[in-house]
Amino acid sequence: MLKKIVVVGPESTGKSTLCQQLADHYQTKWCPEYAREYLLQHGKEYRLDDLLQIARGQLTLEDRFTRDMAEQPAAHPYLFIDTDMLVMKVWSEYVFDTCHPFILDQIATRQYDLYLLCDIDIPWEPDPLREYPDLATREHLFRMYKDSLVNQQTPWIIVSGNRENRLRQATAAIQKYLLP
Repeated sequence: MLKKIVVVGPESTGKSTLCQQLADHYQTKWCPEYAREYLLQHGKEYRLDDLLQIARGQLTLEDRFTRDMAEQPAAHPYLFIDTDMLVMKVWSEYVFDTCHPFILDQIATRQYDLYLLCDIDIPWEPDPLREYPDLATREHLFRMYKDSLVNQQTPWIIVSGNRENRLRQATAAIQKYLLP
């Protein structure tokens, strides 16, 4: 049975890097963040309605990866997902002080096996699509993610430190929570 591990956290905390590392380690696939593709195509300026479109695009991408991997379950036991509706909720609430009911409904109905919350203990790296380099905002967003994870049922951990430490922490969590 396919296990879905979601990597979340503020921007520039190594989510994509960790997904790639984990996919390489377990010789499987990872689902990238759709928001990057959307913003590159439509521009960095966005409205609340754009976040709904990004959420739908993320779910479509995730569903495509899930469907493709389900056809070969023994070959790919894990799918690593860079961003889910929890990220969309935090993003929406932080920027617009509200969240579309569709996103909230998806949070309530989608099933995941483990969350990995990336800590803000690595330096922020500039990127044309990133918005919040200041430490106070990064700390606030991290707390929002942590609060959201505390209030749900899926197991989760914080991964911190350099790339090797994060990979080690993530694989230990997979061993603890997902292996019999």
